Amino acid sequence: MNKYKGQHHFLLAVDCIIFGFDGKDLKLLLIQRGFEPEKNKWSLMGGFLEEEENLDDAANRILKKLTGLENIYLEQLYAFSSVNRDPAERTVSVSYFALIDIKKYEKQISHEYHAEWFLVNKKPKLIFDHDEMVSLAQNQLRYKAAIQPLLFELLPENFTVPQLQNLYEGVYETVFDKRNFIRKLMSTGLLIKLPVKDKSGSRKGAFLYKLDKSQYNARLHIFLNYIHDVSHSTTAEITDPAPELSDV
Repeated sequence: MNKYKGQHHFLLAVDCIIFGFDGKDLKLLLIQRGFEPEKNKWSLMGGFLEEEENLDDAANRILKKLTGLENIYLEQLYAFSSVNRDPAERTVSVSYFALIDIKKYEKQISHEYHAEWFLVNKKPKLIFDHDEMVSLAQNQLRYKAAIQPLLFELLPENFTVPQLQNLYEGVYETVFDKRNFIRKLMSTGLLIKLPVKDKSGSRKGAFLYKLDKSQYNARLHIFLNYIHDVSHSTTAEITDPAPELSDV
C-alpha cells in the first residue's frame, strides 16, 4: 500500500458535547477523565477515531458507550486543531453536539466514567479547549433553534408551556416575559393542545401540547420571526398580571 512520504502523522479525536433537559433546566453531561494528562478533571466524553470507522461512526460509538443511546440527535460542530491543545501528543479533535431528554434516558447513563449532569451556566472548568467547544456548541444551538424545531429534541413528545419556556430561557440564558412568551408561542399555530394535563407540578396542572410537524415547514417564517424576537428579549416589567401557566 502506498503512503505519503515525508508526512507526519498525528491523532484524530472526537469529543461530544451532550446537552440534556430535565423539564426545568438545560444541562451538560460531563465525565471525570480517567487518565493523564488532567486525570480526574472534568471533561467532555471523547475518544480517538479507529482505523475502520468514519467520524460519524466514532461519535455514535462514543455516545453509545457513555449513554447507551442510539439514533438521537447528533451534529458535527467544528474541528479544533491548535498545535498544543493536548499536551500529551499532537491531536486534532472534531466536536459533535447531542441533544437528550434527560428524564427519558437518565437510567442509561454509564457510571463507569463518573458521569454527572451540570447546569450549563454553572459547569466546572474543563480540560484543554473543551470550554471553547461548549461555548461554540451553545451558539450553534441558539442559531439552529431559530431555523428548525431543534429544541424539541430535548423535550418529551408531549410537553407543557412552562417546560417549553424553561427550555428557551436555558438555551438563550435570559428570562422571557410570561405573557409575551405565551402569546407569541400560541400565535405560531405550531402546537397542538391535548385534552389532558400534567399535574406533577401543581394540583391545577398544565395542559400538555405536542408539536404539529405537518404545519412546521408551512409556517416556518412565523417561527423564525418569533425566535428572533425572543432571542433578543430581556426581562420586562408588566403592569397586568400574566396568565397562569397552568391555564395554558
